[in-house]
Amino acid sequence: MREQFHGELAGLSEQMVEMTRLAGSAIGRATRALLDADLPLAESVITADEQIDDIQHEIEEKSLELLARQQPVATDLRVIVTGLRMSSDLERMGDLARHVAKLARLRYPNSAIPPELNSTILEMGQAAGRIVAKAGSVIASRDVAMAMELESDDDEMDRLHRDVFRLLLSPDWTHGVETAIDVTLCGRYYERFADHAVSVARRVTYLVTGERAHVSS
Repeated sequence: MREQFHGELAGLSEQMVEMTRLAGSAIGRATRALLDADLPLAESVITADEQIDDIQHEIEEKSLELLARQQPVATDLRVIVTGLRMSSDLERMGDLARHVAKLARLRYPNSAIPPELNSTILEMGQAAGRIVAKAGSVIASRDVAMAMELESDDDEMDRLHRDVFRLLLSPDWTHGVETAIDVTLCGRYYERFADHAVSVARRVTYLVTGERAHVSS
């Protein structure tokens, strides 16, 4: 009976790893859609977000079933409760990738991003992809050292976010208020995407060590 229970817990972890894979694919494709003003690609990202939502709902249902059926305590209870919170973070990451794609769709056939910011946004998309991939590895391995690395990985995203604001506040900015709002929102989406990945890593650290750290909302 306990073996089956732990198998079901492992299944929840595998579903969360799959959520990181889908979120990573979504943010990568959304970035391309944004920079290339690719409407079909943007639409595919928006539609595919339902897969992440469906997995999160499955995790919630299975977790509640396990809580009712097994009445876990101690570490097992921590695994389920922490998993619920991580799946919520991962679902939000999918939403943020969808927001990037919606911005691409909103400004089609033009690009929402001025040419001088293309390289920075591309870097943000690439950083987001690396961060979510590492978050998936952290979930699968429960590697606390790797989880801690995500804090410094997030520093890179924060640096890129500051670069975006430097250009927005520069006297050389000539693209008007609407584009400035688009760019501000876009930068925020990537920055929050990374924050949620760090939140996942912190939750894994808590799961393994039992020690609480500040967790991003």
